[in-house]
Amino acid sequence: MNRNFKLQLQRTERKKESKMVYEKQVGVPKFECIEYSERKKDYVVLIPIINEGNRIIKELTRAAENKVSDYADIVICDGGSTDGCTEESKLKELHVNTLLVKQDTGKQGAQLRMGIWWALERGYKGIITVDGNNKDSIEDVPHFIEKLKEGYDLVQGSRFIKGGKAINTPFIRMVSVKLIHAPIISLTAHQRFTDTTNAYRAYSRRYLLDERVQPLRDIFVTYELLAYLSVRATQIGMRACEIPVTRAYPKKGKTPTKISFFKGNSELMSILLKNAKGAYNPK
Repeated sequence: MNRNFKLQLQRTERKKESKMVYEKQVGVPKFECIEYSERKKDYVVLIPIINEGNRIIKELTRAAENKVSDYADIVICDGGSTDGCTEESKLKELHVNTLLVKQDTGKQGAQLRMGIWWALERGYKGIITVDGNNKDSIEDVPHFIEKLKEGYDLVQGSRFIKGGKAINTPFIRMVSVKLIHAPIISLTAHQRFTDTTNAYRAYSRRYLLDERVQPLRDIFVTYELLAYLSVRATQIGMRACEIPVTRAYPKKGKTPTKISFFKGNSELMSILLKNAKGAYNPK
């Protein structure tokens, strides 16, 4: 290969991939951004993870098999994994567009704020979020995009409506969602929702940028942001709907979740009640 051509190719490859650290700002944690590619689509899938091991690789493999990257850019929002699940060559091979790595405090809420800020800055028309533990039907991403294009501002995935599938769902989780979580969220939102613990959902750019919403606030640390965004759209007169999805828990072994049974569920209940009282609404 000609030496000058080789140098030119190396420069081109470096241009395609960029690495930058964004310092902490109000509502957004400090994070590192590794862009493997420029923005290609109008929509983006944000996948928050931390030490998901082979589960995230399996999920991304299913996404690749179903050509999800033909519809939306795929972005990993990492909370600081140390198990090798964000190894660069694997992510590139599986069509990940960008890796964001939180370098600050906070849990899921901070990871989502990091991803939402970056996605809005990049100019995406809509954002889809989905867990990275290989439980959700990531192949349904195009259906979320269809609803956003129809003018919906919040699109909630549900395994409990016609066409949805709840596979191997632990009994206590089923009861908690149907008898506690969904009724409280529905009352707060003034619209019926059936699967409100499900983080598989989509938001319009309009919704996230509305001054009455303001999702980029440090008050959202753990699961507050998911609960808040579940109700705020309909509270301010925006359109929301549910679409059927599949959530499949493994038949055997440990349930892939970051919520502990007693402590996690008591904290979740506290968040739901605060949310119902409007504690997270902008002042």
